[in-house]
Amino acid sequence: MNVGYSREDEDFRATVRDWFETHFPRFKAQWPTRPDPNELGWRRAWEDHVCQAGWSGLGWPQAYGGKAWPLTRQAIFHEEQARIGAPLGVNIIGHGILAPTLIHFASEAQKQRYLPGILSNREIWCQGYSEPGAGSDLASLATRAERRGDHYVLNGHKIWTSFAHIADYCFVLARTDPAAQRHKGISFLLVDMKSPGVRVAPIRQITGEADFNEVFFEDVRVPLDALVGEENGGWRLAMAAASFERGTYFIPRQVRFAQEIEALKRLAAETPHAEGGSALQDPHTRRDIARLAVDSHVLKLKSWRALTHAMRGGPPGPEGSSTKLHWSESHQKLMNMAVEMMGERALAGPAPGGADPQAAGWMRDYLWTRAETILAGTSEVQRNILAEQMLGLPKN
Repeated sequence: MNVGYSREDEDFRATVRDWFETHFPRFKAQWPTRPDPNELGWRRAWEDHVCQAGWSGLGWPQAYGGKAWPLTRQAIFHEEQARIGAPLGVNIIGHGILAPTLIHFASEAQKQRYLPGILSNREIWCQGYSEPGAGSDLASLATRAERRGDHYVLNGHKIWTSFAHIADYCFVLARTDPAAQRHKGISFLLVDMKSPGVRVAPIRQITGEADFNEVFFEDVRVPLDALVGEENGGWRLAMAAASFERGTYFIPRQVRFAQEIEALKRLAAETPHAEGGSALQDPHTRRDIARLAVDSHVLKLKSWRALTHAMRGGPPGPEGSSTKLHWSESHQKLMNMAVEMMGERALAGPAPGGADPQAAGWMRDYLWTRAETILAGTSEVQRNILAEQMLGLPKN
């Protein structure tokens, strides 16, 4: 499989790698405490630093401050940032999903208003899609926006909204024509999170963090000029938004998965085995690590395939479900191995700053992976998509 990295692309990789290897260790050393890779303040500060250095808007048109890079160079950038161990940002929804949607569908006034805040990372965005009764079946959403004069009145309840507690704005799917068919009558609205009637309730996770939230909209006034695209045409925008970043989404996750396998090997080499030697010398452990290495290689091939397909202008298809399913379940297997290997050390829990930070890090990631087979479409939903769209099996 040939991704198409040219000699110029590899020269570009060297430039990007040099920047990360110079700036990230320096930034990390200046942080006043030991950085927690999952702490939002640390993640936001690094993301701000990257954006202020001009490394944002990678695929945007230059007219809006972007770099207009081809997908190959965007992929290289994400690979190198993951390779250096830099944290994931907190405005990934704004940069990766909303901004491309605005570029393709928003009015010029909306682009001029909202894109600069995303480019600079000054304004954080969250995504108001899922509801208590509309998760994987998004078309059944019940949040309503009633048009009254020069504004909409928004009422509804969203859930599992990442970063809503720190977000400045939220792009919301709301039903503007209750009498229309399920996929019709839905509009795409840009909502100021400081508006009267917006209430955020953080959801405490098993890791102790609270990155997900419930969001309640109670008679929230939303100006008409906050509507993106046509009224009742929001479903088309939502489906388009889901396709953005499809070529690069799993690249940093695949890079980190490969790094975690190497960390698992080191953990096994340091862990005594009951029959002598280390856990890494146990044939069953070596077999399971080898299987994970195969998973990592296949995920890399799938990421390259998605990148190549996107570069050719192909539409998103069910292959994305295969990659998501494979990655999330393999990631859980890796973390299960780590926790079983640590034994009693795992009882230290996920809180950072304890006597055993290595064990705490593994435990936090182990607990977090419980959500990975649920978020972005459950494993059951992904299997249904593959069965129906790739294998042609009946729906019932």
